[in-house]
Amino acid sequence: MRTNLVGLTFCLCTLALPATKQAHAQAADLPQPSPHARVEQRVGLSDISVDYSSPAVKGRAIWGGLVPYDKPWRTGANSATKLTSSQEFNFGGKKIPAGSYALYTVPGKTSWSVVLNSGLEAWGNEGYDAKKDIVKISAKPEPSAENRERMTFTFDDTTDEGTQLTLAWEKLRVRVPITVDTKGQVKQNIDKSVAEAWRPHFTAARYLLDNNGDLDQALTYIDQSIAIKATWWNQWIRAQILHKKGRGPDAVASAEKAAQLGKGDRVFEGFFKADVAKAATEWKK
Repeated sequence: MRTNLVGLTFCLCTLALPATKQAHAQAADLPQPSPHARVEQRVGLSDISVDYSSPAVKGRAIWGGLVPYDKPWRTGANSATKLTSSQEFNFGGKKIPAGSYALYTVPGKTSWSVVLNSGLEAWGNEGYDAKKDIVKISAKPEPSAENRERMTFTFDDTTDEGTQLTLAWEKLRVRVPITVDTKGQVKQNIDKSVAEAWRPHFTAARYLLDNNGDLDQALTYIDQSIAIKATWWNQWIRAQILHKKGRGPDAVASAEKAAQLGKGDRVFEGFFKADVAKAATEWKK
């Protein structure tokens, strides 16, 4: 009887083990000492953000204490702070490609260094590698009227051309100017839009052609497309419209223009060249 009781007790304890392990595995969700924070700002056409962990003062001496002078600092807690821009930008007057960068600082009593570094996977100050620095600029620390318990990044004085990235913690702040070439980006977008303006008319004409639509309207659309920009695409559609309308010589002329414009184009050479040549030959008969 004693043996059976021991065996039963062992079985019950064994059955309880998975539940006990599961309870230990599901740790309670608690506030972090340095919670994750993110700030984002659209500057003209550029989206700029900073991801960081935000430590608190907690009555400690920060500058020259918790954060030593003249040593690289991850500018926050946990993993390195990350700055991301969707477009090329100027950081403290230096041009930087679009992308993400680790943001380090080297605090000093009268001057700071602010660094963008490619080492995004670094954790803590020990992971900093100066060989991966992209840019290093100087910034002047300023006393802040507001005493901030938690370290905070903000974007201030934002315009279409730039913003100020401000780091504020305790009774100190540091600002770095970020600028973007919004006018240049707008010009590129306009140029691209104008260059592609032939497409809507081309698409409308091709739809009418493929779906037995109004050929006169299709010809009007395709002529408008060609007037904006002549391509092998719209010349080939024009040739097919003219052929359907019974205008053989004009169809051949447009097919030949399409073949001429398509020389060197990968899509034309690979998929359309033979069909255009065959059609032009048959339409001449």
